[in-house]
Amino acid sequence: MTAPHERYRAYLESLTPETLAHLSDHVTEDVRFKDPFNDVRGVDAMARVFRHMFENVRDIKFEVHRAMMEDDVCLMQWRFQGALGCGPWAFDGTSVLRFAPDGRVAEHIDYWDAAGNFYERLPVIGWLLSWVRRRLAIR
Repeated sequence: MTAPHERYRAYLESLTPETLAHLSDHVTEDVRFKDPFNDVRGVDAMARVFRHMFENVRDIKFEVHRAMMEDDVCLMQWRFQGALGCGPWAFDGTSVLRFAPDGRVAEHIDYWDAAGNFYERLPVIGWLLSWVRRRLAIR
């Protein structure tokens, strides 16, 4: 039998707009999903977040590099790749997952650098954030 975190990993790595219909097989009805832009509860709300991602990012590839499980908590280190606007977009992140007794995800919290990996790509604000980052860096 496959461990719950390995089943979820396989699902995330093969996620498409079509496989969103099976999200409830992998997460609880009242799942909490949080990333730098969203903090939602419920499988339908999580599906809306993913649907929005697929509508705005092309050629999505999600690859888990490492997963470590202890008790009901799993840490996943991953790389996200896609195309946003007119160019490629890629960044690394970590997810903290908490599993329910039935093996489905009850909480999925993503951590990644939204300022450096998203906001700095935007006109005006991107230049400002990049400037602030350079000013704060130790030389």
